[in-house]
Amino acid sequence: MSESVLWLLRDVRRARKQGIAAIEQRQRARLAELVAFARANSPYYRELYEKLPERVEDPTLLPITSKKALMGRFDDWVTDREVTIEKVRPFVENPELFGKQFLGKYLVNTTSGTTGTHGIFLTDKRSLSVIGPLFLRMLSAWLGPRDIIRIIAGGGRIGSVLATGTPLATGVGIARFRRRLGKAFQALSVHAPLSELVAALNIFQPVIVMSYATVTKLLAGEQEAGRLHINPALVLLVAEGLAADEYDRIARVFNTKVGNSYAASECPFISYNCEYGWLHVNADWVVLEPVDADYRAVPPGVQSHTVLISNLANRVQPILRYDLGDSVLQRPDPCPCGNPLPAIRVQGRAADMLTFPTEGGERISMPPLLFGTSIYHIPGIEQFQAVQTTPANLRVRLRLEAGADPDRVWQAVYARITHLLMEHKLSHVILERAEEPPEQSPGGKYREIIPLG
Repeated sequence: MSESVLWLLRDVRRARKQGIAAIEQRQRARLAELVAFARANSPYYRELYEKLPERVEDPTLLPITSKKALMGRFDDWVTDREVTIEKVRPFVENPELFGKQFLGKYLVNTTSGTTGTHGIFLTDKRSLSVIGPLFLRMLSAWLGPRDIIRIIAGGGRIGSVLATGTPLATGVGIARFRRRLGKAFQALSVHAPLSELVAALNIFQPVIVMSYATVTKLLAGEQEAGRLHINPALVLLVAEGLAADEYDRIARVFNTKVGNSYAASECPFISYNCEYGWLHVNADWVVLEPVDADYRAVPPGVQSHTVLISNLANRVQPILRYDLGDSVLQRPDPCPCGNPLPAIRVQGRAADMLTFPTEGGERISMPPLLFGTSIYHIPGIEQFQAVQTTPANLRVRLRLEAGADPDRVWQAVYARITHLLMEHKLSHVILERAEEPPEQSPGGKYREIIPLG
């Protein structure tokens, strides 16, 4: 890698100061460089780009790629000939290897398959070097001098409520944070009952809280009710979206700044939010194209059917004109916050909360990620979907991998979900085994959780 972290940090700062023209120039040059690298080192891309011009700066010249297509040609897709799917699989199947480096140089994570296919993604050292400066760009947008003083005075304690012990991107990130930050980092499992999370956070008193948006919404309710007593300088939301007024509510309840980002395992640094609720795309390192159902560009101000991304940092698994499956709206005019980076809003990632009545007449809400992260390391599952058919009934749909034993997989799924429900005092909820496979939404995605009504 020719760029040092210090050089990258300076370049990220210069790019924003120089404005959109300088950002677009970097984007074109980096796209051309990555296309050339992919052609030279990936058999898949060499074949796919055979008829393209020698130098490509315009992303619209590139064919569309998808998770299904890339995973189907995994060994040809990667640019490192040492990497094969068989060598990588243990790093998403063996809990002892989660968060450890594959071949001493790559992090490995998997996705839950909301677009119909599980993905296994490698992050190389070049990407990790870019993530740091872009994360600092986010923090500078969110935090002022007083916030930084609060964080330092609080010992920099970070409390996370995420899916621990999984090969998902958040689980891999937690493993890295634990090793680097030690006692200043507390990793709480999103699977723990809400009362346990509240008790642990009250003791730890984090100055930065990281969690899924729907979980943070529940924590805000506990703070309002007087059971949670924390005073964070920053609440960092990951992986999900909420209604716009929910972000304001979380900020008000905790008297804090709320950081939100739009990211994916394929590209963990797509964007970050400003105070006006828009997500600014890191366009010097990402190409983001809102398109219609026929992959034609839609103009700013028009809702897209899906979005194509090109990750300009990662070389081990080039992500080029990749259909991410989310619907976005790009702002047609400059954002009032003054940030020159393109601004978007994402419409297709707001997660649904499952709410059940208790036997005592109360109501308990559970974030959808509790279910997916509970069962996705059960061997044999390709896809999962739970449909709430009555207030106290869940119909579970499964798509299994070839050769999997349906009865054995169902028994494992039934045991995991039953245990999860019992932990939340919902043992009366009935699980029903569906005959039909998971169904797609009109937008093409597979919602893992479909609440009642």
